Amino acid sequence: MSLTLTQAVPQNEIATCELLLDYLEKIGVEYVFGIPGGAIEPLYNALAKSEKRGGIKAITARHETGAVFMADAYARNTGKLGVCCSTTGPGATNMITGVASSFENNTPLLVITPQTSQDKVGKKAMQESGDTGVNVSGMFHFFTKYTSYVTDVEQFEHKLVSAIMSAFSSPGGPTHLSIPADILKSSVPIKQTKTNIDNLLRRPVLKDEEIIQDLLTELRHSKKIIFVIGAGTKNCSGLIAQCINELDIEFVATPDGKSFINPYHPSYRGVIGFAGHKSANRTLQNETVDTVVVIGSSLGEFTSNAWDQLTLLNNKLIHIDDNQENFTRSSMAKLQVSGHIPTILEAILENNKTRFPDNTEKTPDKSLIDKTKFFTHIQSDNQKLMHFEFDEPNKTTDASTPLKPQYLMTQLTRLFPPNTRYLADTGNNLAWSIHYLNPYDRRFTKRRLTKRGEEDRRSESAGLLQICAEFCSMGWSVGSAIGTSLAHPSDPVVCIVGDGSFLMSGNEITVALQEKLNIIFLVMNDQHLGMVKHGQRLNKSADIANTLPNISYALMASAMGIMSHTIETADDLLQLDTNKICERKGPTLLDIRIDAEEVPPIATRLKGMK
Repeated sequence: MSLTLTQAVPQNEIATCELLLDYLEKIGVEYVFGIPGGAIEPLYNALAKSEKRGGIKAITARHETGAVFMADAYARNTGKLGVCCSTTGPGATNMITGVASSFENNTPLLVITPQTSQDKVGKKAMQESGDTGVNVSGMFHFFTKYTSYVTDVEQFEHKLVSAIMSAFSSPGGPTHLSIPADILKSSVPIKQTKTNIDNLLRRPVLKDEEIIQDLLTELRHSKKIIFVIGAGTKNCSGLIAQCINELDIEFVATPDGKSFINPYHPSYRGVIGFAGHKSANRTLQNETVDTVVVIGSSLGEFTSNAWDQLTLLNNKLIHIDDNQENFTRSSMAKLQVSGHIPTILEAILENNKTRFPDNTEKTPDKSLIDKTKFFTHIQSDNQKLMHFEFDEPNKTTDASTPLKPQYLMTQLTRLFPPNTRYLADTGNNLAWSIHYLNPYDRRFTKRRLTKRGEEDRRSESAGLLQICAEFCSMGWSVGSAIGTSLAHPSDPVVCIVGDGSFLMSGNEITVALQEKLNIIFLVMNDQHLGMVKHGQRLNKSADIANTLPNISYALMASAMGIMSHTIETADDLLQLDTNKICERKGPTLLDIRIDAEEVPPIATRLKGMK
């Protein structure tokens, strides 16, 4: 008999699913993303009780992959655990792409899949997915940090705690529990001594004094230093800015590190790697540069300029990271510094103050000067603030029809408010966004603390421009926009997605409708799988299987009850009442007809394919 909302549980016991939610609530989780089904019903019964008392809420996705992308984005944007679930069999296998993406991006997730009851194992039960059927736990083994099949109710709490701890252990990542339906329906004795999950999740800050001294010596003897900012700097973007200001050095960013820097900083020279800028390459190749400090980067194809030995992977490299696995790709570096990145940056700053103790007294407050210049220029012409180079700068002001993607990207930051959060899906729109979209991050230095112990106001934020690096799943942004908006309900979210990706996962837009989320879905409509088409042309390959039908995504959205607009000209774009759009309690879709012949900046990707 399945557990119902009214079924009594012995006074000295607690239902396993309520125990699960109790743990999640203690660590600040607000949502469970998923799709219900028979085997997972006990968890949804517990969620129903939770919602009634104002606790954790269920968010119903339209496809299980979308549920994972929502949970992933929620985790990225809050620093909390992302939680997602499915039913047995195909529900669980549908989650695989999303979980693999989270694994590659080190996002802490808890993935819950049920199994048929244990008394039915091996009897060819419908959707059986244990070790005698389609082995879901076996599949998840390859791209989770922890996966376990709960075979006894006495194991439940221990394995749950183990999964949560593993998700947050460095580097973070997804974990998986496969729980038979009979255990989900069960209850366990209430412990008199409860597990202190907060203590278990607390991580010591390790500091290797010897290697830090080696780093300081290298920096002291360097004539010209360049910083390369990677995604691993998420929790210390303020410290990064302070180091750049006080050491007075130029810096570049990886495509996924761009989220955590100010692209209008006078020392910024652009993106290195996929869809990067020639000014960034030129800066790193300058003959006077003798030290390149890469901070928090995997140095894979996406972030290393396709393993470029001229710019990055050479004996000028110093690699700072808290993920030692990343050092396998920097074996040629003159120094590898492992440890807590904020602690290492603080040591650099402290060393600089020791060397130049009177520096702060003699030098005016650089941050105030920079901010004054910033706000003055922003009112007149924000393009004057660029200190790096676009590939085709003339097209950023070309208002011809059909719309140039370069023009569209540069207009977005003028149309939408500074607190807008952008997500760029995989495809040509990813390349256009990395190269031409530069949201206004006004940080020039470390911000003032808002409370004791807080290092950075956006320390748990995924930044103003979010991408799906490494695994690069198409269609990820639509679900991720849901998770981002739930994490930042006061900020508009702009989801930049190609028509090919939208056809894969655009159904998740109805979740934004149901939850009344302020998300603008910007569909770049060129009737092609654009990156495939241009990749084939640039590689001189066969022009095949890249066309899509001419679909009105505005009409599609309208049929769903979603506000929509078709944008064909620059006037259509500029006449949008974006203030009204950003105040709506619900999504908006913009079907933007772009010039399909514009070639995206994807040369680095083609280089990596050779």
